[in-house]
Amino acid sequence: MNLWDALKREDIPSSLRICAGTDGSVTQLLEVLTGKTVNVRTQEQNVIKATPDIAELLEIKAGDEVNRRLVTLNVEEIIFVLASSLAPLKRMPKGMKDDLMRSDIPIGRILRDHRLETRRDILSIEMVHRDFFGDIPVISREYIIIYKKKVLMWINECFPVDERWRI
Repeated sequence: MNLWDALKREDIPSSLRICAGTDGSVTQLLEVLTGKTVNVRTQEQNVIKATPDIAELLEIKAGDEVNRRLVTLNVEEIIFVLASSLAPLKRMPKGMKDDLMRSDIPIGRILRDHRLETRRDILSIEMVHRDFFGDIPVISREYIIIYKKKVLMWINECFPVDERWRI
């Protein structure tokens, strides 16, 4: 199965295909598509010790400190994205850690503000179900952000497939 097959369904609005398929900033795309400011609302944020699975995913040692955060991306009161991230704190460039811990700043904006040259490698895109969105089908994508040839962050974004994307 092709990585992009989940985005080929006819019931997926073009604006959602663009956001779910980008290797750039979803927040910036949403602002361009809606003409409005995207707000980040933190649902959870804490520092955890990396389990063996998390350590393997982030290419760090088990027990290393990892920032875990769960946020929504909202335009006005409409939630467009549920995003979870894992970031090894020892890899955070100076100043970035503080911005990340403030939690109300989108990841793309943090990377841009700190002028980090990064790339995003999409690992998977699939149609799933997330209780957060009720009975609405969800496109889930996972990717890593690479900085200086190392994993800076792992991110999972969930996009509900419904009329909110007809913008």
